[in-house]
Amino acid sequence: MLHPRIIPCLLVHKKGLVKTVKFKDPKYVGDPINAVKIFNEKEVDEIMVVDIDASVENREPDYKMIENIANECRMPLCYGGGIKTEEQAKRIFSLGVEKIAISSIAVSYPQIIQNIAEQVGNQSVIIVLDVKKRKFGNKYDLLIHNGTKKTGINLEEFVKEAARLGAGEIIINSIDQD
Repeated sequence: MLHPRIIPCLLVHKKGLVKTVKFKDPKYVGDPINAVKIFNEKEVDEIMVVDIDASVENREPDYKMIENIANECRMPLCYGGGIKTEEQAKRIFSLGVEKIAISSIAVSYPQIIQNIAEQVGNQSVIIVLDVKKRKFGNKYDLLIHNGTKKTGINLEEFVKEAARLGAGEIIINSIDQD
């Protein structure tokens, strides 16, 4: 029998923890380190931290923040946001992170999925896809940069390609349901 896993996803915006609605209007809800402490107490199965500014602002991941969170975290940690190279991924793993989540770069440069998976194993590579339902029909658009840019890429085909290249997990975020 399968047991559900509890994996909170913490969104970081301007170094604070936020909640969004349909990927817009981030509202400050607290400090990421304090949230990790709370989830340590709750004994969640895993935690995911996503810096929602890094890719949009085209900046490096905040390695100090990642290290601070990893040092506090008592469960497997997944980090996403601003990862554009294998070297950045390697550095993040060296800080104590067990998994990385890539989104925009995985869609723009799918080969990075295989490159990272070959270094650290498929189980440590998570692909996060932001989708929005089309107004007509039962199709979805695949977007990047926090849902701000349509790609024109077929979602089903990309999911198959990501799995073939070595994605250990694929998370589909519905912008409409956020």
